[in-house]
Amino acid sequence: MILRLKTVNLEDGMPSVSEARARLARELQAARASGFTLVKIIHGYGSSGVGGDLRIALQATIRQMQERGEIRGCIFGEDWRASDERTWELVKRFPDLKSDRDLGRGNRGITMVDL
Repeated sequence: MILRLKTVNLEDGMPSVSEARARLARELQAARASGFTLVKIIHGYGSSGVGGDLRIALQATIRQMQERGEIRGCIFGEDWRASDERTWELVKRFPDLKSDRDLGRGNRGITMVDL
């Protein structure tokens, strides 16, 4: 299977949680319509010592989307490593992911969404 990866930066412009949720839905819908198989969501993680609201809210939204069957799955950045079973399954499906710069870095500021 050919990897079609789209990266979406949802922290760009410092949106409110509701704005970021709406953009997430639009971006995932557009990615699916354009034939992407995987979307890397950049939501940040509150590195300034405050915040992290965007990460928490978007991860909860993505988890709900998975529960409703709207997406195949998701892997939060802290789990995005070859030793994680779900990550390894994706890497087996899409070997090009081995070169993803965030793989194995424990980057809590991203979430991988499998469409």
